Amino acid sequence: MSVDLWAIEKALGNEGFNLICGVDEAGRGPLAGPVFAAAVILPPGVYIPGLDDSKKLSAKKRERLFGEITDTAVSFAIASADHNEIDRLNILGATYLAMNRAISGLDRKADIALIDGNRNTGIEYSSRCVVGGDGKSASIAAASILAKVSRDEYMVKMSEKYPQYGFEKHKGYGTKFHYEKLREHGPCQIHRKSFLKRYH
Repeated sequence: MSVDLWAIEKALGNEGFNLICGVDEAGRGPLAGPVFAAAVILPPGVYIPGLDDSKKLSAKKRERLFGEITDTAVSFAIASADHNEIDRLNILGATYLAMNRAISGLDRKADIALIDGNRNTGIEYSSRCVVGGDGKSASIAAASILAKVSRDEYMVKMSEKYPQYGFEKHKGYGTKFHYEKLREHGPCQIHRKSFLKRYH
């Protein structure tokens, strides 16, 4: 049985919420680079073929959907918190910072934000958590795709600046190859120092 990706938004619409934004992040786990977040308000009930949790989609599909989502959305915004902010605040604090930046970047004010996951204590806007939201809510699924594609593109750019780490392959995640390169070259400017305590 397929999941109705609009069930949560419909229920909120029945409660009187009109502009509902989905919020998700990409890049909480990597050893390098920023954490990205996106906020997306979709037109109610819009059908975007292939929309799903970004983790279940190929890079090619995500890139195609990125264009469809940005063309279709009532409003969207993409933001990030960098490696310094992650080291200073911890990854959860930096994720909230990126999410708040994305929500505040919308050019239409959302009535409520749907946050993927089970914690929203650091969100400065009216919000609700949806555990596994990127597979249950159309607007969170859309946000997951915008955040993931944007972060991947950023890390590919960084691979040109720091070619020795292979960021274009692993996007900063702690792969065997990445750890080998870290041992060989040491960390670069965009590595998260707080994530590297155990890399030797």
